[in-house]
Amino acid sequence: MTKPNVRKPNILFFMCDQLRADVVRPSHPCSTPHIDGLCRDGMQFTRAYTPNAVCSPARASLMTGLLPHNHGVTVVTHTVDDDQACLRTDKPHWAQKLTEQGYQTGYFGKWHIERSLDLEQFGWQESTVFEAPATKRLAEQRVDHGQYLLAHYNEHPEGYEKTLLYGVTAADQSKRMFSIAVDEALGYLQNRSQNPDPWCCFISLTEPHDPFVCSEESFRQYDVDSIELPNSVDDSMEGRPYVYKLAGAPWKNMTRRERKEAIACYWGSVTDIDAQLGRVLDFLETSGQREDTIVILTTDHGEFLGSHGLYCKNFHAGEEAYNIPLILSGPGIGRNQVTSARVGLHDVCPTLLELTDCDPFDHPDSSSFAAVLSEPDQEEQFQQGYAEYSGGRMLITQRVVWDHDWKFVFNGFDRSELYNLIADRDEMVNRIADPACEEILRHMCKLLWTRISETGDHSLWNSHYAALRLVPYGPGILED
Repeated sequence: MTKPNVRKPNILFFMCDQLRADVVRPSHPCSTPHIDGLCRDGMQFTRAYTPNAVCSPARASLMTGLLPHNHGVTVVTHTVDDDQACLRTDKPHWAQKLTEQGYQTGYFGKWHIERSLDLEQFGWQESTVFEAPATKRLAEQRVDHGQYLLAHYNEHPEGYEKTLLYGVTAADQSKRMFSIAVDEALGYLQNRSQNPDPWCCFISLTEPHDPFVCSEESFRQYDVDSIELPNSVDDSMEGRPYVYKLAGAPWKNMTRRERKEAIACYWGSVTDIDAQLGRVLDFLETSGQREDTIVILTTDHGEFLGSHGLYCKNFHAGEEAYNIPLILSGPGIGRNQVTSARVGLHDVCPTLLELTDCDPFDHPDSSSFAAVLSEPDQEEQFQQGYAEYSGGRMLITQRVVWDHDWKFVFNGFDRSELYNLIADRDEMVNRIADPACEEILRHMCKLLWTRISETGDHSLWNSHYAALRLVPYGPGILED
C-alpha cells in the first residue's frame, strides 16, 4: 500500500566496476576532485566490503539484500549455462519498493545481474543497458580505440589468448561507453526535473575494470617513475592456498616499470570516471536538486592492481578485492564524516528502504546502517561482516568473516586463513596454525556457523559427512 504523499529524497546511484577503496580516499595520489568533494559533503565508509568478489553475485546482492546462496546468482552469469546462476525472481528488489512509493526510476549502463535484460520487472521503469541485444544502437557507437599510445598485454602462460591489461587511448572521450551512459542518464534527469515525483537514477559504469584504459590527458597527470608499488608485490604466497600462487602466473614476468604503468593507467581510468561523476553532480547543482538528493558512490568489488603480484580479482580473498569504496551524501547524512563501520554492499538495500520510508524485506542476510549515517558514533554496532565466493569458471567454496580487526577465510579447497588486519595490513602472515590464535579462531568459526545457520546456507550447514569436515571447528560449537 502506498504511504502518504510526503516528498521523499531523490536518489542518484553512481556505480563503478572493480574500483579499489583506497584510490578514492582524499589523501590518495589518484586525482578525483569530484569524489573528494562528495566525501566532504557526506560520509565515507573505510571498511565497506562486497559480499562476493565478482560482478554478477555482488550486483544481485546489492539489489535484493540477499547473499548469493539465497538469490541464486553465485557466479558471473555469462560463464555458465542458462540454467545456472539464475536470479530468483520471487525475491523482491529495492527498486520495486521505490516504485510502490511513487518514485520514478531509471537505470543506465552495465547491468550484468541476470540474463533477461527486462529491468522493468525489477522496478526500473526506464533503462538503457549495455548488454546485447538491448543496446545494439549503443553498441554500434562503441569506440574503436585503434592504436594505443601505450599498451601491455597478457601473454602468459603459453597457449592462452593475448589480451590487453592496460592502455592509453587518444579516443574521443565523448564517444566512450561511460560517457554515453552518463549522456543517457542526464537526459533522463532533465526530464525528471520537471516532474514533482521523487526519482532514482542508477548509473553503472564498466570502468575501471580491466583492461585499464584511460585517456592520454588523465595518464599524463601521473609520473610513472614516482609511483610506489604495493608492499606485497613480491609476495611468495607462503602459507596461503596454492591456487593463489597459480593465479599470479600471467604477470610473474612483468617488470617494475610495467607494473607502475598499470597503476598509472588504472588511476587514469578512475580520473576519467571522476570527470563523469562531475557532469552529473554539476547538473544536480545547477538544477537546484543537489540538496534534495541522496548520492551514493560504490562498486561491486575491488582490484588487486599488483598487490600479491596479482591483477583483477577472483580466487585470492585479499582486502584489495573485498574492501570497496562506499560514500553517501544528502539529506540526513553527516557531512565530512569518515566511519570504520563494517557494512556490506548488500546492506545498502535495507538502508535505502529505511531512508525512503519503505517497508523492509524480512530476511537476516543484511541490515540497515541508516543509524550510522545520522549518528557516526553508532559505528561500534557495525564491526562484523560476512562474504561468500563460489568461484567463476572454476568452482570453489570460500567464506570470509570479519570481526573488528580480525579476518577469517574458510577455504573449502585448501588451507584456511586468519589475519589481524591492523598488525598485518597486507595479509602476508597466515596465522591459521598459530597456537596463540586458537581462541580467536574458535570465535571466528562460531561467527561463520552462525551466519551459515541464520541465512540458510544449507549445503555448508549439512556438511557433517566425515570427509567434508574442513572447518577447524564444526557447527556444534554454537551449542556452547
